[in-house]
Amino acid sequence: HFALILGKPGGGKGTISGKILKDFPQFHHISTGDLLRKHVREETDLGKEAKYYMNEGKLVPDELMIGLVMEEAATNLEE
Repeated sequence: HFALILGKPGGGKGTISGKILKDFPQFHHISTGDLLRKHVREETDLGKEAKYYMNEGKLVPDELMIGLVMEEAATNLEE
């Protein structure tokens, strides 16, 4: 089971996610912003590609974001 919370930056996704996690602690929270920063900091292949777009002031392409989320989700599904 999973829930996908979408919204604009600063729209309250993290706030509502925190409230959901209090009621459903079996869920795992994945923040795309946190994932991007982690991969950029760790200089992974995905992080390097994302950093290129970020430095250009562009949005990171959907395909790359989906890859980040799927990689993280797969790790959590194995647990």
